[in-house]
Amino acid sequence: MLTRTFLAALSAVAALLFSLMATPVMAEDSLPLVSVYKSPSCGCCGSWIKHLEESGFKVEAHNRDNMNPIKRQAGLTPAIASCHTAFVDGYVVEGHVPANDIKRMLTERPDIKGISVPGMPVGSPGMEMGDRVDAYDVVSFDDKGNTKVFHSYP
Repeated sequence: MLTRTFLAALSAVAALLFSLMATPVMAEDSLPLVSVYKSPSCGCCGSWIKHLEESGFKVEAHNRDNMNPIKRQAGLTPAIASCHTAFVDGYVVEGHVPANDIKRMLTERPDIKGISVPGMPVGSPGMEMGDRVDAYDVVSFDDKGNTKVFHSYP
């Protein structure tokens, strides 16, 4: 019985270590500045900024009454748009993207323009509303408007 318990625990530890090695994460002291453009009255944008700061990012927030010029400059289409737009180390981050996905993008450096969580799904960072969590995708996009699922959340 003890051997079986020990082997199960060892297996769990090995699985945890493997998952940590499989997900590259940048050291928090090396994270670049995130410049966020948002509406001054948007509460969920402030909550998302707090999520980034709690994840080790330094954030600079810029309030804008009209976000359309920022979104056009970023090359965002209505299909991948959300409420706030951020720029980090040459990439665009649109909407309620989890900090770990931003860190993954910065570590892997894919040949994309950026990543987005289209719309405002409940349960995404900054959109927490009790126990409800909607399934959503983080999508990557390129200069030509092509999109691909970067990470799915059940």
